[in-house]
Amino acid sequence: MTIEEKIENALRATVESMGFDWWGMEYMPAGRHTLLRVFIEKSDGTVNSDETYAVCKQISAILDVEDVISSEFRLEVSSPGMDRLLFSPEQYVRYVGNEVQVRTTLAILGRKRFKGLMSKVTESGIEMEIDGELYEIPFELIDKANVVPKF
Repeated sequence: MTIEEKIENALRATVESMGFDWWGMEYMPAGRHTLLRVFIEKSDGTVNSDETYAVCKQISAILDVEDVISSEFRLEVSSPGMDRLLFSPEQYVRYVGNEVQVRTTLAILGRKRFKGLMSKVTESGIEMEIDGELYEIPFELIDKANVVPKF
C-alpha cells in the first residue's frame, strides 16, 4: 500500500462523515517542506472557509494519532476550485466535452503536455482532441490532469 493510499484510508471516512465528498488529495514529500493538500466538496459544489477549517482540524487530529506521515508536513484543505484536478475515472467522465490540461509521466507521440477537448473516457484512459488530432492517454500515464476553467 502506498503512503497516498494509507493517508486516504485514514482520512476519507471522516471527511465523508462530516458531510463532504472526498474529491482527492496531493501528497508532495519534500523533507521539512512536505505538503498534504486535501480537496473536499459538498454535493451542491460549495465549500466555505469555516468548513475547510473544521475539516482541517479534524484531519490534523487524525494524522497526529495515526502517524501516517512520519516527517513534518503542512496540511491544506480546500475545495477543488474551477481548475480542479481530476483523480478518478468517474471525475473524468463528469468533464467530458470540457477543455483539460494533462501532463504524462512518459511521452505519448513525442509529447508529455496536452491541452485540449476531452472527447471520451474509456476503461483504460481518456481521449483528447488537440488541433484536429486525437490522442489516447492511458490513466496509468497521467501524472496530473485538471479542468481548464471557462470565463
